[in-house]
Amino acid sequence: MFITPAYAQGFSFSDPNSMALFAQFALIAVVFYFLLIRPQQKRAKEHKALLANLRRGDRIVTGGGIIGTIAKVVSDEEVAVDIAENVRVRVLRSTVTSVLARTEPVAGKEQGKDEAVAEPEAAPKEKRKGGARG
Repeated sequence: MFITPAYAQGFSFSDPNSMALFAQFALIAVVFYFLLIRPQQKRAKEHKALLANLRRGDRIVTGGGIIGTIAKVVSDEEVAVDIAENVRVRVLRSTVTSVLARTEPVAGKEQGKDEAVAEPEAAPKEKRKGGARG
C-alpha cells in the first residue's frame, strides 16, 4: 500500500547496480579496518606489553598525569609508585599510560624479575633562590 513496486523488489547480485553498491560497502569496510581498527588494535597490544614489562625503577606517567618512579611491583594489577620524597602510592597497572625512563636489568639476572634491578640515577636538584617571581 505505502511501498511502491520499485522499492519492493529484492536485492539481486545479478543486477549491476546492486553489485556496485555492494562493492562500495566492501571498500568502505576495508578502509575503516586499515585506518581505524587495525591501528587501535596495534596500540592496545603495545600498551598491554608495556604494562606487562613494568619493573622497579621505571619512571612512569599515570592516567591522571602523576609522574613517579615504581618502588615495588605489588601484584599483577598493582604497583607502588614514589611520587615525592617519602610519598608512596599504590596505583593500578592499567592506569599507567607511558614509561618515561626504563631501568636496565642487572647482568646475569632474568629480565622479568624486579628484585635485582638497578636504581635509576637521581637528577641533580636545582637550588631555588628566594624572592618574588616576576
